[in-house]
Amino acid sequence: MKQKLGIITLGCPRNLVDAESLLGRLDSKGYAITEDIADADVALVNTCAFIEDARRESVDAILDLIELKKQGKLKKIIVHGCLAQRYKDRLRKELPEIDAFVGSLGLNHEQRRFALTPKHYAYLKICEGCVNNCSYCVIPGIKGKLESLDEEAIIRKVKGFNREKISELNIIGQDITGYGMDLKGKSGLNGLLKKIVDNSPDIGWLRLLYLNPERVSDELLGLIKDEKRICKYIDLPIQHINDRILRLMKRRITGKEIIALIRKVRKAVPGVALRTSLIVGFPSETEHEFRELLSFVKESGFERLGVFVYSREQGTPAYNFKGQVPAKKKQERFDIIMSEQQKISALVNDRFLGKSLPVLIEHKEDGAYIGRSEYDAPEVDGIVYVNSGKPLKAGEFVKVKITDTLEYDLVGEVSS
Repeated sequence: MKQKLGIITLGCPRNLVDAESLLGRLDSKGYAITEDIADADVALVNTCAFIEDARRESVDAILDLIELKKQGKLKKIIVHGCLAQRYKDRLRKELPEIDAFVGSLGLNHEQRRFALTPKHYAYLKICEGCVNNCSYCVIPGIKGKLESLDEEAIIRKVKGFNREKISELNIIGQDITGYGMDLKGKSGLNGLLKKIVDNSPDIGWLRLLYLNPERVSDELLGLIKDEKRICKYIDLPIQHINDRILRLMKRRITGKEIIALIRKVRKAVPGVALRTSLIVGFPSETEHEFRELLSFVKESGFERLGVFVYSREQGTPAYNFKGQVPAKKKQERFDIIMSEQQKISALVNDRFLGKSLPVLIEHKEDGAYIGRSEYDAPEVDGIVYVNSGKPLKAGEFVKVKITDTLEYDLVGEVSS
């Protein structure tokens, strides 16, 4: 009888891709994969160790599984991913109940995928590791230097997704603008995207996640503008706007250049939704520098914005920086910016009132269908509540007229 294996996967979509690769390997070895941990003989937890909150979530999940094992409901526990890669020796001593620790597996060039996403969308990771070496980030220490998946392997995967006629393919990496820099010394993203477009005629949307501001070229913006199936959604993490803080972060761009880039993006791609991420409470960040960031947020009006409270990570240069900001002050700054962004998001959504837009249906919930516009990435952005007089299917694209707006979400009805 096959052993049943259940998985809990935590962290970002890049982690999800790793879990799909690992499960594909285990499935081929004869394990029966189950979605419910309660039915499993073996539990695998795919962990994240990017920041303190992620580590805490991972440890809590591990402790819950250990409790199930003590109750005789699990035979084995495997800890996989970033936490295992970073703290394997320490965890082995502190958690003897764990049967195996498996760190990062590297890029999956050929391994069969065991899908963990709904059937209508998928993630394609085109590179691993990072070339940027920001002073606050542990990714290079966990994942290593940038490694790009070879183009032939990518196109084979794209052709596979195209045969499945998925509705949305999300192209991801720690920084996809770095794709190819390890192979040719310069970004090869533009050429790769053209080949992805040519080999995916039956895929509805192509979404680009995580573009480094330093390498957003005019050619890339032109491709996003001209190719109808590439979502007009640009995820551009900038982290801060103050020049001194940017230098300390080892971000090789100035505040002035960031502002100019935002203007260029909005001009080059009309109607674009810009998403960014920020860090508050970076070591030595003054009140004045924080207020500069807050003013920038108000003026820029990002359609989507996320904020991280600075997490002091051992092994990073910033760990030893002077002027560590107290936790209470960091949280206050986080709350202030998120409160401001809530107002901006409500104003952004108001622009859609009375307009019609394509919506990708996800599922049905409490009598209404839940969908997303091209301006919303899976799991991280807003949703569209869709009222329909006819049955709709997950993965279906429908035209929706927006009848109401909420702070982060939209409400509409299917229009003819």
